Amino acid sequence: MDYYSILGVGRNASPDEIKKAYRKLAMQHHPDRGGDTQKLAKINEAYSTLKDPSKRTQYDNPQTQYKFDTTNMGGFEDMFAQAFGFNGNMRNQQRRNRDVKITYTIEFKDVFTGRGISVAYNLPSGKQEFIDVKIPAGVRDGDVVNFPGYGDDSFPGIPRGNLKLRIRIPRHPLWQRSEDNLTTTKKISIFDLLLGTDTVIETPTGKLLNLNIPKSTKPGTTFSIAGHGVPNVNTNRTGNLYIKIEAIIPNITDDNILKQIEDIKNAIS
Repeated sequence: MDYYSILGVGRNASPDEIKKAYRKLAMQHHPDRGGDTQKLAKINEAYSTLKDPSKRTQYDNPQTQYKFDTTNMGGFEDMFAQAFGFNGNMRNQQRRNRDVKITYTIEFKDVFTGRGISVAYNLPSGKQEFIDVKIPAGVRDGDVVNFPGYGDDSFPGIPRGNLKLRIRIPRHPLWQRSEDNLTTTKKISIFDLLLGTDTVIETPTGKLLNLNIPKSTKPGTTFSIAGHGVPNVNTNRTGNLYIKIEAIIPNITDDNILKQIEDIKNAIS
């Protein structure tokens, strides 16, 4: 790959000329402007090499390479492995580049359907990577989705590391999640609890469900609605909704109304 041709500059181009060419091309080919992500990745790769004097020198003179004598590295070999993210002892395990860990936040409603996203991130090698991924339905806050081969590529002679995408999901203001079930509270007038009523429950996805409250329902009673919770990330089976009833007790100051309530209480007793 000819990095100079990619940026459209000559081999004797100055650092300022390289930077100017890069900025123009990066803006032109950025995905937000309808550009090609693969083209932009090549542009970033070229600029990452040519902007660094040592990398540029090594690129211009490929015969100049560093070599390590590994015949008697001893403990240094393991220390080298740890420093550069290789997994364990280099002599006993396959070496690979470092993993890249990033965090991505989705909305609470995305948990029910999953979501396709485009992620752009920087590699330790200085390159920028782009990947289109699918966040599965049912994912939980703090879950890590692993994408092999999308990590660091600093050392070309060994496999790339992995991308580890940690998912963050903000709390819903009304619903609390436990496994695949969702729980909320619903405030109902004490008189409606005595007489019975129907109330509407809005799910996190915007669906409206009718919930019948039988007469003489006690505060603290919990009702369940099956099939409207979170889909399980492995089985896709949907959890339940749990609605805990709280009583609204009106603040009555009218003496006549209070006397009527007292008469009703005495009649019931």
